[in-house]
Amino acid sequence: MKLATYNDGTRDGQLVVVSQDLQTAHLAQGICPTLQKALDDWSFFAPQLQDLYQTLNAGKGARHGFVFEPQKCLAPLPRAYQWADGSAYVNHVELVRRARGADMPASFWTDPLMYQGASDDLLAPHAPILCPDEAYGIDFEAEVAVITDDVPMSTSAEQAEAHIKLLLLVNDVSLRHLIPDELAKGFGFFQSKPASAFSPVAVTPDELGSAWDGRKLHLPLRVFWNGQLVGQANAGVDMVFDFAQLIAHVCKTRRMGAGSIIGSGTVSNQDPGAGYSCIAELRAREMIEHGQARTAYMRHGDRVRIEMLDAQQHSIFGAIDQVVHIGSSR
Repeated sequence: MKLATYNDGTRDGQLVVVSQDLQTAHLAQGICPTLQKALDDWSFFAPQLQDLYQTLNAGKGARHGFVFEPQKCLAPLPRAYQWADGSAYVNHVELVRRARGADMPASFWTDPLMYQGASDDLLAPHAPILCPDEAYGIDFEAEVAVITDDVPMSTSAEQAEAHIKLLLLVNDVSLRHLIPDELAKGFGFFQSKPASAFSPVAVTPDELGSAWDGRKLHLPLRVFWNGQLVGQANAGVDMVFDFAQLIAHVCKTRRMGAGSIIGSGTVSNQDPGAGYSCIAELRAREMIEHGQARTAYMRHGDRVRIEMLDAQQHSIFGAIDQVVHIGSSR
């Protein structure tokens, strides 16, 4: 099934069930008011939401349904108890490090990189990318993410598969020129990682058919920058650490609460023909090939669109579609 959160003026919004073709929707208020509430007791609420989803797809819910408008969506989870982002595509890390002449530690291929992001303000799919200054080096990062139910401490990768309840897309914005000084402190990202935006719709794994193997999503992630297709890397290719492994990594020393979001990191393929999912990767290739980066980061008014299509070329999650705004208020 497909779920979204409409902006009703409250912090957590209103849960809606969305038709498979993303054309119609139905309030889930009679079943469950918010997505977080549903995830807190997924085994109880999911079958009821699934029934409504099937009714909506059969056209029987038209009387109380309405046209689905992604512009009215908040993030599926407007705020979450956990947002942790991995770097599962080690090719991306290797390229960026090679461009600046840094060695690639062997452990990066066997132990995932991960940072814990702010989860109190997760952006709507059409919210602007706010930044006080273009000089901070504004970059998009197109990713896939999963949402879990409660996951116990010491959960193995084999056990983790069953805890993946929903998938969605992410634009994990980075402020590249703030990163070096932050990392030099040895304490990780903070100011250089502002609010991330999420796709209008989160979907259950069964919606993805054979493209989902239980751990990876084998479809291209399409990225448009100012209307030009710049990336279509396949999310199932060159993913060194799958989602089950990322969840197991998080839960090595802690349990994870329902509604936790785990990101894949920038989707990246070794094949340059797949394009890029962030500007930093393009700049890294330019530095390797030409000795210097030639492409500037995003400026005021720039637009990024991130979307994934199924085998029939239908949008699965809807699109993240954001415009850069230099300022400090929406």
